Amino acid sequence: MDVYTLAIAVSVLIFIAVGINAGRGVKQLDDYFVAGRRAPTLLIVGTLVASVFSTSIFLGEAGFTYDGQLGPYMLMPGIAVIGYVYGALFFGTYLRRSRAATVPDFFGQRFSSRRVQQAAGYTVIVGLGGYLLVVTQGAAILLSELTQLSYLQGIVLAWLSYTAFTLYSGSRGVIITDTLMFLLFCGATVFFVFYIVDNMGGVSQAVEDVTKIPGKAGIADWHGIVGEGTEWPTPTDYLIWSLIIDMSWGFVYAVGPWQSSRHLMARDEHTVIRGAIYACFAVALMQILIYGIGGLINIANPAISPSETVMIWAAKNLVPSFLGALLLAGIMAAALSSASTFLSLVGFSVSNDISAEQKPLTLSTSRIIMLITGISVLMLSFIFPPNVFWLMLFIGTVFASSWGPVGFMSIWSKSITADAAYWGIVTGFFGNVIPASLDYAGLIDLPSYFNPALIGASISITTILWLSKRGTVTQQEVDYREALHRAPQDDVDNQKTRITLWAPACLVLYGALMPLLIIKYYVLPYQRGTGQLLADGSVDLFTGEAILAMFTAPVYIGLGLIVTLVVRKRYRQQPTE
Repeated sequence: MDVYTLAIAVSVLIFIAVGINAGRGVKQLDDYFVAGRRAPTLLIVGTLVASVFSTSIFLGEAGFTYDGQLGPYMLMPGIAVIGYVYGALFFGTYLRRSRAATVPDFFGQRFSSRRVQQAAGYTVIVGLGGYLLVVTQGAAILLSELTQLSYLQGIVLAWLSYTAFTLYSGSRGVIITDTLMFLLFCGATVFFVFYIVDNMGGVSQAVEDVTKIPGKAGIADWHGIVGEGTEWPTPTDYLIWSLIIDMSWGFVYAVGPWQSSRHLMARDEHTVIRGAIYACFAVALMQILIYGIGGLINIANPAISPSETVMIWAAKNLVPSFLGALLLAGIMAAALSSASTFLSLVGFSVSNDISAEQKPLTLSTSRIIMLITGISVLMLSFIFPPNVFWLMLFIGTVFASSWGPVGFMSIWSKSITADAAYWGIVTGFFGNVIPASLDYAGLIDLPSYFNPALIGASISITTILWLSKRGTVTQQEVDYREALHRAPQDDVDNQKTRITLWAPACLVLYGALMPLLIIKYYVLPYQRGTGQLLADGSVDLFTGEAILAMFTAPVYIGLGLIVTLVVRKRYRQQPTE
C-alpha cells in the first residue's frame, strides 16, 4: 500500500469512526434531522463549506482553469459566494425561526400546503440525488487513479464510506465529520499551493510565466481562452455566461437545500449570520487557491490529460509524497462530506416530505428509508457516465430557478399564494431542466444570454406573479408570515449583536484589501508578461483585468454595510424608558 492509499484509508476510517460515535447521541428525530438545533458557529461554517466543496472543485473546476479559464476565475469579484451572506440575512434566519425539520417542510408550513412541501421534496430528491451521483463518481475516479481499484470498485467503496455513518447518525454525524473534513482539505490545500508556488518563484513570477504558456494564449486574460474550440465565441459571450452562472450559484448558496438546511441546525440567528459570512470568506479564499493552482500547473506541465486529473498529477509529481498524500486525502474528504450531506437530505425528504402524512415517522423508519435511498443512488451510479464539471453546473443551478424565487418571496411577499408557490417550483425546475438537457444533448444550441438557469427563473417568477394575482392568500398564511418577521427575544441582545457585527466588518475589510492584493500579485505581473504596462512601468488600470479586480471593493464593502444596518435594526435592544 503506497502513501497515497494509506493516507486516504486512514482518514476515511477516522471519519467513519467519528461519525458513528456521534450517532450514539441521536435519541430523537430532532437530533437526526437538525442535530438538535444546537450547532455553534464553527460547525455551521464547517458544514456549509464542506457540503459545497467536493471533487467537482478539486477535479472539475481545477481542470477548467487548467484548460484555459484561469483569468476570469481569479478576477471575478466573488459574485456567487456572497449568496451565503444575503441568503442568511434574508432567508436563512427566517428559515430557522420556523423550526422546520427540512427546507421543503418549511415551504409546506409557510403555505399550509402538503402539495408545496412535496413539490420541493421531489426537487431535492432529483436534484441532490443527481449531485450525489456526481460526487460519488468523482470519488471513484480519484480512487481508481490512486489505487488498484477499478472505477466500479471505487464507486462501491466511496458509497460505503459515506453511507456508513450518515445512515446511523444523520445530521448530527454529518456536521461533525463535515467540520473535520473541512479542516483537513483546507489545511492540505494551503500547504500544497504554497509549496508549489514557492518553487515557481512566487506568485508574481508564476503569473507572469503562465501568460507565456505555448498553445494557451489568453489563459490569464480576464475572459480566459475563448473563440474557436470553446463554448464561447467572444469575450462578451463568456462574460454573460459567467455572470449568469455566478448569480445562479449565488441563489444556490442562499436558498439551495444543502446550504440553507444548515441554518436549521444553528443554535441561534446570530450563529446563522456569523457562520454564513465566515463561510463566504472560507469558500472565496479556497477557490482562489484551487483555481489559481489549477491554472498555474500549466507552467510545470501544459499537457495533462484528462484535465480533471490536474490536481492528482500535481500531488504525485510536484510536492513531497506526504504533502501529496495529505492533499489527496483532503480531496477524498471533500467528496465524502458533500456526499454525506446530499444523502442525508435526500433521505430526509423521502421520509419527511414525500411519505404519507398519516404515518407517524420514527427514527428507525427514517434510517430504513435512508438505506433504501442510498442503495438506489448506488445502482444509478453504475448506469450514468461521469461528467464532473458540467453536471455540477447543470444540477446546481436547478435550485436557483426552482427554489430561488419561491424561497425569497415566501419571506418578503405578502401576495404569493400556495398555488403560485407550487407551480413556481415546478415550472422553474422544468424550465431549467428541459432546455439544459436539450442543449447538453446537442439538439439545440442556446446562446449565453439564454442560459437554462435564467430561463427557468424567468418562467418561475412569471408563473408566481400571474397565479398570485388570480389567487387569494389565506389568513393562516398571513399569520404565519407575520410570525416569521418577529425576531426571537433571546436573539435581541446587545452582547450577541456586538459579536455578530465583527463579521460584516470583515466583509468591509476584505473589500478594501483584495483589489490591492489582486492588482499587485495578479494584474501587475500579468501586464508585465503580456507587455501591457504603461510606459513608466505602472499598471494600466483601464484594462479588463484591472477593472474586474477593483469591482471586489463595491461588492463586499456595500454588502458589509447592508449587513451591519440590518443586524443593528433587527437585534439591538431598545433602551427602556
